[in-house]
Amino acid sequence: MKNIVYVVLAMIVLSSCQKQAKIGYVNNGTVINDFQEKIELEAKFQKKSDAFQKRRDSLVNAYQLELQEAQQKAKRMSQVNLQKLSQEIQQKEQLLSQKIQSEQQEIQQTFQAELDSVIVKVKDFVKDYGKKNGYTYILGTTDAASTVMYGTGENDLTQIILDALNGADKEEVKEESEKKE
Repeated sequence: MKNIVYVVLAMIVLSSCQKQAKIGYVNNGTVINDFQEKIELEAKFQKKSDAFQKRRDSLVNAYQLELQEAQQKAKRMSQVNLQKLSQEIQQKEQLLSQKIQSEQQEIQQTFQAELDSVIVKVKDFVKDYGKKNGYTYILGTTDAASTVMYGTGENDLTQIILDALNGADKEEVKEESEKKE
């Protein structure tokens, strides 16, 4: 009986001596969406999107004018020439549609690739932050997929990470500009 008490006591002592895990969490959506580099990336691609919309509108307007002219000519054409004109118009419409769709996809793919690199940068930063500050775990959560159901404010690293990330971003820009000078 004494042995059992000693074994239990030893287990309690050993378990209390183990290092306590340091755990924090971040709201992924907030960190990503409020990261200055992502905000700048979105602004850059909004300008590209606006320029694309203007080009697209210009091309569509030019096509519509050409279509109106063709409709005027069609009134005076024979059936054979009317079919040729109709085929030409259809081909131009298909080419215009393909050109618009291709450019739109290119913009979206480029944006997604750059956004993915921003996300990787944030993940790497959080990983390095955790290592430097002795965290065993840094969990991520979002409103859509809440992996942290509850956490105290002292364990919420969202603003700390975001401030450090945006501060680190400014430092990198500052260092790069100093190197160029």
